[in-house]
Amino acid sequence: MLLLWKYFVLSFSALLPLINPIGSGLIFLSLVGAAPISVYHSLARRIAINTILFLAVIDLVGSAVLRFFGISLPIVQVSGGLVIAAIAWSLLNQDSAELSPEKTRAAAQMQASDPVQADGVSRNLLQKTFYPFTFPITAGPGCIVVMLTLSAQTPQRPISENLIAHAGLLLAILLLCIAVYFSYAYAPRLAQRISPSTAHGILRVIAFILLCIGVQIAWNGLVPLIASVLHPA
Repeated sequence: MLLLWKYFVLSFSALLPLINPIGSGLIFLSLVGAAPISVYHSLARRIAINTILFLAVIDLVGSAVLRFFGISLPIVQVSGGLVIAAIAWSLLNQDSAELSPEKTRAAAQMQASDPVQADGVSRNLLQKTFYPFTFPITAGPGCIVVMLTLSAQTPQRPISENLIAHAGLLLAILLLCIAVYFSYAYAPRLAQRISPSTAHGILRVIAFILLCIGVQIAWNGLVPLIASVLHPA
């Protein structure tokens, strides 16, 4: 149970500021527009399921991909930790409640290519549940880096510990996607109750935790690399 809890907390803390259900829900609202609440519920359900499958696949095949390219765990930890820390640093230094550049870019492209119709419902909304609603608006490139890094960190032996660690990762994904569903399904009400500045303030606190996680992951990889240089086999 301790191992399950450890990887659940680690994954949830690392993915929460990147998925950012509240902030993503607000931009989702701006893209869907004045649609009936049933449309929001239907889209939210599809996006949440897509996000679960998307992140779960990355978790399950991430280690195999890294082994295929011959990338060692310390290298993944250093590289992934630095990327996570860089993402957290950029979130901490944002002057406004804006989303990440890739999310904002994807939203702008969608508005330009497929504007919301007069009745508030785009004809192609259902075709866009994966791109751009799932990727990159809900789970962007940063989530891929985090999942690859966390997946590579799971213990490989014994197999029982490996399964428990991955169960913790998947549990965190499930809980975050439930939050995504409610944030998207009730986005109009969310916009009335929570201002973007309030959501951004909460995000900055979580981003600091993410920065610490990134530095810790990078340090965990750097220690064995330094030791291999100082004490070569």
